[in-house]
Amino acid sequence: MTEEPSTLYAKLLGETASITWKELEPFFAKGALLWVDPGLDLIAAAEAVATDEGQKVAAWLAADKVAKLSETRALDLLSVIRSYGRWSFRPGF
Repeated sequence: MTEEPSTLYAKLLGETASITWKELEPFFAKGALLWVDPGLDLIAAAEAVATDEGQKVAAWLAADKVAKLSETRALDLLSVIRSYGRWSFRPGF
């Protein structure tokens, strides 16, 4: 049996969209931008953070599956964006 998504999951999914680096940059400058590993469900990660699922989030933090976006990773992403005009999720980046 497949579990129905939670109301919060559906709400978060409805609030996702493509976004430019220019729009993300102020959040990065404040240290408020998280990196979510492409192998993780982005919406499930957002839901876990929003509902304070501490053990789950702590495990992801310890495994570097969720982390504050580092300057190095941000520069790597920016380089990809400049080279290809966009960045999309893909495993192994």
